[in-house]
Amino acid sequence: MGAEAPVTKPALVFTYGTLKQGFSNHILLQDMIATGDATFLGFCRTLHPLPLVCGPYRVPFLLNLPGRGQCVSGELYAVSPAAIARMDELEGVTKGHYERLPIQIEIDGRTASAEAYYAHPSYAEALWKRNGEEGYNCYTEKVAKGYVKRKDRPHHLTFLDQIRLFVDSHSDPAHSG
Repeated sequence: MGAEAPVTKPALVFTYGTLKQGFSNHILLQDMIATGDATFLGFCRTLHPLPLVCGPYRVPFLLNLPGRGQCVSGELYAVSPAAIARMDELEGVTKGHYERLPIQIEIDGRTASAEAYYAHPSYAEALWKRNGEEGYNCYTEKVAKGYVKRKDRPHHLTFLDQIRLFVDSHSDPAHSG
């Protein structure tokens, strides 16, 4: 037997926002499914309540604030290491936009461990307060109404600047967008 590459187990990733079917960033997952780098495993929800809120441009954020918010519905994917790298890039992990952390989910009556992209802790608590400490249980078309694609956002500000401006604004989040 020759030297074979080690078999890497696909990672399980819980998607709750724009990566879900029917939303703008799902094209990335479709591309990865086409190349065999991702597999849709089913619809699921978080085992424990977590806040799901919208930030600037109706961008969804899962907040790592256990016990607050609601159980969040989403989709579960098995993804290759190459796919994880592409997802990390989309989610701005190295830029401090999101962080990928473990999450417990419920799928088909079973509990599973997966990973999810959470708002970076540098602004998560402020985002929760800015949303009136109320979150959603699902990022739906109605919740996403007013979502602005990355290419259509102002380019003179970084995404973190946009988040800071959003958090510092005092308009009622329930009526913005």
